[in-house]
Amino acid sequence: MNLESPKVTLDKSAEETFNFLSDVKNFEKLMPSNISKFEVLDNDKFLFALKGMPEIILKKKEAVPHNKIVLGAAGGKLDFALIGNITEIEPNKTDVQLSFEGEFNAMMAMMIKGPISKFIETLVTNMKTAI
Repeated sequence: MNLESPKVTLDKSAEETFNFLSDVKNFEKLMPSNISKFEVLDNDKFLFALKGMPEIILKKKEAVPHNKIVLGAAGGKLDFALIGNITEIEPNKTDVQLSFEGEFNAMMAMMIKGPISKFIETLVTNMKTAI
């Protein structure tokens, strides 16, 4: 299952955007309002939970300076990745789009498609004010 957020344009350089997303503690500022728990576990790993949902641990798996950040599931039964694609348009203007990639059975995919789409859309929308 592959989902993509809308693209947002930030009035920041690709470097500033990349540096913000590289620091996992900053993801707390991007979370939706229905977050019930956020905890940094390591320099590259954090745990979060949304009300009524299980806790999810994300770990930074890859970082391509100023272009891409990949967070992946760290433990748990589901294997997926959250990818932040950063494209500099001009020196202080950057497009950011989040992608969610995971392998799920059809039933699970149907259940999580809506909530995950809304979640990544919220993360990317919150970047406009957080970064």
